[in-house]
Amino acid sequence: MLHRFMRVALCATGLSLPAAAAAADLIPVEDFARHATLSMPRLSPDGHYLAVRMDDNGSDAHALAIYKVEDMDKPVSLLRMPRYELPANIVWTSATRLIVEKGRQFGSLDIPLLTGEILATDLDGKHQDYLFGYETQQSSRAGTRGTDRGWGFYDGQPAPANGHFYMAAHIWQVDDHSYLYDVDAAHNTRHLIGDLGVGGMSFTVGPDGQARYAYGRNDDYEYVVYHRQNGGWARLGAAQIGGSFTPIDYAPGGQRLYARYNADGGPMALVEQDEDGSQRKVLAQDGFASIGDIQWTPLPYQPFAVIPATGLPKVRYLAPDLPSAKLHMAISLKFPGDYVHFIDFSEDGGQLLFATSSDRNPGNYFLIDTHTYKVRKLFAAAPWVDPLRMAERRPVRFKASDGMELEAILTLPPGRDQANLPMVLLPHGGPIGIQDDWFYDGDAQFLASRGYLVLQVNYRGSGGRGADFRDAGNLKWGTRIQQDLIDGVKWAIDEHYADAKRVCVYGGSFGGYSALMAPIRAPGLFKCAVGYAGIYDLGMMYAKGDIQERKSGRSYLTTVIGRDQAELDANSPDKLAGKLEVPVLLIHGEDDQRAPFAQAKAMRAALDAAHKPYEWWSVSGEGHGFYDEKHNVERLTRLQAFLEKYIGKGA
Repeated sequence: MLHRFMRVALCATGLSLPAAAAAADLIPVEDFARHATLSMPRLSPDGHYLAVRMDDNGSDAHALAIYKVEDMDKPVSLLRMPRYELPANIVWTSATRLIVEKGRQFGSLDIPLLTGEILATDLDGKHQDYLFGYETQQSSRAGTRGTDRGWGFYDGQPAPANGHFYMAAHIWQVDDHSYLYDVDAAHNTRHLIGDLGVGGMSFTVGPDGQARYAYGRNDDYEYVVYHRQNGGWARLGAAQIGGSFTPIDYAPGGQRLYARYNADGGPMALVEQDEDGSQRKVLAQDGFASIGDIQWTPLPYQPFAVIPATGLPKVRYLAPDLPSAKLHMAISLKFPGDYVHFIDFSEDGGQLLFATSSDRNPGNYFLIDTHTYKVRKLFAAAPWVDPLRMAERRPVRFKASDGMELEAILTLPPGRDQANLPMVLLPHGGPIGIQDDWFYDGDAQFLASRGYLVLQVNYRGSGGRGADFRDAGNLKWGTRIQQDLIDGVKWAIDEHYADAKRVCVYGGSFGGYSALMAPIRAPGLFKCAVGYAGIYDLGMMYAKGDIQERKSGRSYLTTVIGRDQAELDANSPDKLAGKLEVPVLLIHGEDDQRAPFAQAKAMRAALDAAHKPYEWWSVSGEGHGFYDEKHNVERLTRLQAFLEKYIGKGA
């Protein structure tokens, strides 16, 4: 009966996807450079209101907008942020009050960096307050908050919502401590519920309202987990942590715990266990990939479906008979080719905010009444993008030269023969713990729209496959990681996807490093290289850039690139410029803090000294990846012209 009524209501909305073929004319480059106007929707606990991040990218203005779900034409209230600041996280603490974590966008290649400041507001824009941060004079408790010199971060909340949330705090003068507070967002009061003498920890709160687990990387870049026992904190041993045990939340009833876990460093499974680690039950696992997105029921929360962290997002239902699982199945049938993600239920389960997205679709947001099954489309993440004109992104697997099985994503130019295509290798940034996935990728789609095959390899060091695979990239930035990329290119050529005479490499951040390093490691394989916001001198990372500014960052560098100067030089493109036999294009933001402008200047000087051909474009005011839409239009235009110059026009 549930499925019959659901089908009628969903069909009545007219949401089935058309089957028309894509138009043949070229998609404007501007469509790949635009930013979303609305993003990060959050449904209020009563299901009546929607909070979203609103961006005016022409003026670089950002705001928190609150809409009544029955009227999305005009916001009920608008909380405008200072210039360059934006809502980086939005949380309803009650049906009428929200908190906002402030962030700054330093570049398109970085997610917004949290400033450690937390604001609160009523949904009508009244009773605004500054709950934590270094601007204590803005707070209603300014007279007693002089010691709030540090960072505060949202770290969960009670369920059901009661106006409170949990805040992890890291005080500047006390680097070796992590604190967790229960904060009343309406009255700007708080009390301590967790205190651990290790910096940088996140917490899991137990049914008793006290911090029960603390976990994260300490200043030595070690992953550690602590459990509250007998009034103190006990550090769990390697046997208990396995491959990075991560507590998620308590199961209904409060006696069991959901967590991610693998005993030996392989792909992470979703497990349920007693708090002491006994009676562990595997709910979902995969031999190749970690468990990725987890879908949750309304209160009391329990997982009902998962997808793998790599490959196609094939849904596995943990409890197919649950109403949430049946609802997910029914909605998914109406959006073939898209992944349906449940974002928020109202606390009574009557309203559901969900999103649909795919390799071709950046995302659409909907609200469904779970009683009548009436669906309303709220907004599209990028309404100018026509999914029918976008390219297929195809996950594939291949064997590296040492026998390791790797995953890659091929983006296939639409409407072209899938053989002997001009190809661009597009290495992802990071590199450690980051991965390329099947979902929409703007740069890959742009290149495919111009007729280029795009190859993205999840080399060793990437995320999505567990601790051992991630750590296999440590100290191998210029060697094994580059060989994995090279092996991927050779595989694409051997499989006749790519034309061996027309291969270029382009990447940003660590991808920019690889764009110059891979041609050095494989002379003759590439015809050109484009480095965007790249790292070109590994040793410089210890002296310049924001990573080395904190002890934990320096420990990270020691772990992933080492301190042997000879090894650093042997794996730095600026020290090996004489071996570059391809034309180079360098693109960099002059205000980049992650890969400082000095990196690009060092590479340019090395190319000059080696008398190697290159093109250069730097932009003042841009950080780690360009944010300004005009600059991104020019970046993509220059990229296209460079590719056409050295590997010809796309297919």
